[in-house]
Amino acid sequence: MPGVAWAHGVGGSSDSVPGFAWLGTTHMLVGWDHLAFVGGILLLARAIRRAAKLISLFALGHSVTLFTATVADWHVNPVLVDVVVALSLVFVGVVGLRGRPKNWTWFAAAVLAFGLVHGLGLSTRLQALGLPSDGMIPRVLAFNIGVEIGQLVAVIAMFIVGDVLSHYVPKLRDPRLSHGALVAAGVVAASILALSAPGEVLQPMQAEPAAGACTVRDRTETFPAGGGHPVKDFFEPGETVPATSFGHVIGDGYVIVNYRPDLAADQLAQVRAFVTDTAAGRVVGGPAPGQTEAIKAVHAYRTAACATTDIDAVREFTDEWFADPRSKPVE
Repeated sequence: MPGVAWAHGVGGSSDSVPGFAWLGTTHMLVGWDHLAFVGGILLLARAIRRAAKLISLFALGHSVTLFTATVADWHVNPVLVDVVVALSLVFVGVVGLRGRPKNWTWFAAAVLAFGLVHGLGLSTRLQALGLPSDGMIPRVLAFNIGVEIGQLVAVIAMFIVGDVLSHYVPKLRDPRLSHGALVAAGVVAASILALSAPGEVLQPMQAEPAAGACTVRDRTETFPAGGGHPVKDFFEPGETVPATSFGHVIGDGYVIVNYRPDLAADQLAQVRAFVTDTAAGRVVGGPAPGQTEAIKAVHAYRTAACATTDIDAVREFTDEWFADPRSKPVE
């Protein structure tokens, strides 16, 4: 259940502009919280014209923050974002249970505001894939276009399914059942997120000391996407690291360990032993020419930069990530 609650989880990769459009489409079609919120809007609006206006406001909101947060490299707290996204379901469900709004202006403003928050969730998803600095904007725009395509497909499907079910299952004509389900889903998801990541909901996104010689901060390193899994877990000094393969596996929840190529033999042996140890989990590693730190351990959201080969600190960083529901790859 924690893995399902992370609707903006990490998974998939691409190295082309059309590929990012496809990622946006598929992410929208499996983003249950986003679709549930849109479904709640449709239930409340009923009239097609009003529904189109409200959904357009929602799309405007999440498009603005998706683009701005990604291009400006904002690192927002993903736990807090997903909790607010879950609570947006509670909001629309409660409004539905109380009765359709008589004045739609305030509700439209709320839809726009929640769209802005949903966009931040989409941005955390997109940034986790690793975007190249060259050609970033076309990829962000393509991802957003894919999101809108997925949303349009989902809205059409909802209209068709809703119309069919209302004819064959008369009890479903009572919207209170659906609104109540939205409230329940939002409360459960928000509770799971808060309980599965205690202390992180209101935690500011900033650098913090880790054990030993490492400092943990938000991830700024990017890896080109588009490859498959690397042919092996550890690459020796002098070997070419398959950057696109590393970009692929970071989207599957892996930890990437980059090391300085001129490490002493005993230090290199420690790094090699950790990366190739099956007990370490989903870890790959390789040399990073030009890197000043001895080791950098990187996952989708955070980086542990280590001045020395402090394997214990890297192991702690890795274990914490694998205990996080966001590390689970999307099936």
